[in-house]
Amino acid sequence: MGRVTIKKTVTTGISLLASALLIACGGGGGMENSRLLQPDPMNPNGGGSSSDGGSAPTAAVCATNNPYKADAGSTTVGTLKNEKAWVKDYVNSAYLWYQDTPQFDSNAAQFSDESAVYTSLNNYFEALKTPLKTASGAKKDKFSFIYPTKKWEELFSSGTTFNYGIEWKYSSKTAPWSMQVAYVTPNSPAANAGVLRGDTLISIDGLAANGTANETAFNAAMYPSSSAKHAFVFARSGANDISVDITPGSVTAQPVLLSKSIEYEPGKKAGYIVFNEHIATAENQLVSAVKSLKTDNVDTLILDLRYNGGGYLYIASQLAYMIAGDAAANGKVFEQLQYNDKRAADTAKGKSLFETTTCDLKGQSCAKVEPLPSLNLKQVFVIASGDTCSASEAIINGLRGIDVDVQIIGNTTCGKPYGFVGKSNCGISYFPMEFQGVNAKGFGDYADGFSAQCSATDDLSKPLGDTSEGMLAAALYKKTNGSCKTAAAHALTLGNSDEAHLRRPVVLENKFWIAR
Repeated sequence: MGRVTIKKTVTTGISLLASALLIACGGGGGMENSRLLQPDPMNPNGGGSSSDGGSAPTAAVCATNNPYKADAGSTTVGTLKNEKAWVKDYVNSAYLWYQDTPQFDSNAAQFSDESAVYTSLNNYFEALKTPLKTASGAKKDKFSFIYPTKKWEELFSSGTTFNYGIEWKYSSKTAPWSMQVAYVTPNSPAANAGVLRGDTLISIDGLAANGTANETAFNAAMYPSSSAKHAFVFARSGANDISVDITPGSVTAQPVLLSKSIEYEPGKKAGYIVFNEHIATAENQLVSAVKSLKTDNVDTLILDLRYNGGGYLYIASQLAYMIAGDAAANGKVFEQLQYNDKRAADTAKGKSLFETTTCDLKGQSCAKVEPLPSLNLKQVFVIASGDTCSASEAIINGLRGIDVDVQIIGNTTCGKPYGFVGKSNCGISYFPMEFQGVNAKGFGDYADGFSAQCSATDDLSKPLGDTSEGMLAAALYKKTNGSCKTAAAHALTLGNSDEAHLRRPVVLENKFWIAR
């Protein structure tokens, strides 16, 4: 591809989300040379014409007791029924599975409590989701959700979060459970307090960390809103219990947690990258990592996505290009978006090519566009788990679409080949699934996830990057021997459990990405 000048627009407000931003909720795709759903510029909260013909319900007509309507700017006094009508129209026009929306009484009590507007709208939105199941029997739509607009903006516009800097792994989806530290963000309050990967939480502020304590008090301590100090007690293998006070604070994510080269045979090096978040700040870190690995003359790459829930899809496309290289990827389709049958024009224009240049986001535009480095690999080993979602799965699918051999080590990925555009009304943002992404070969049917070629467990008894850690050891073994290593039994490690998972709100698994 020759020199390309690309105008990029990034909005931080959800009310303008649909004009420039998409949410990568799994297999979503960035769109190159494509049109996004455009809100009426005079009515950025939504509304407009119904795709079924006629006029859509008016946007920004809000229920009196809607606790978020003040965040929407100019609004008109209305009722909960007005807001439900807007939601119904949006779902009917944009939802990927609009034809499967169930029939039910929209006036039922759970959808009509004027004293609990948000709860009623959430119940209503959930009821509109398709009841269809995947081949494995899982819900086809596990991902659509709603969220208060202002909270969403605060969460993603600053690039930081207020917490301790710990990513937790739970042994089970239901109580009683155990909680271990999957990883700690560098320079965070937890890191400064000496918390380590593999530490098991016993209690916080005296409340047992097994799901049986007072839920309200426990959640208030675990997910604090103020900078009050909290008392943690951890168990650590080979040591006495550790008691430490931690004060939460502003934590800046480090998307590339680790990058290094590993000599797996005399004179042969593998690159190893632990990549946890597809956020804008990941770009420079990934470019730096690839340049360093290229200088080290690595001949293979182990890309650790076990904790990566997704994010900006242009970042996924960039990384995929840096793995495959110019000859294999330039000018090729990374992902094609397929909308519902009412939106043929969007599907026709929803083509995303492999990104070949940087996009250093500064405010609402790219500050620079430079060629990306590349490793020019024909094979890559991806460490994956049930927490590997969204744009992370798009890397796998996009590379396989151009015949790069992607070997998955670990466990089946989460299965998110879908994505969506977001719209806001009356201070509440709605995110129904709107499209499915497919690769250059037309494949995108992985709602039950990508299976691993070699099984391995997340060995929380070892630091990430330790060559004896279960998943990394399995990847190195496969590269060296061409076969799978028998998974070791890591006693007292939550990674052995089929239900072990990161505990993330759905909002944190669905992050912004932009059209380029």
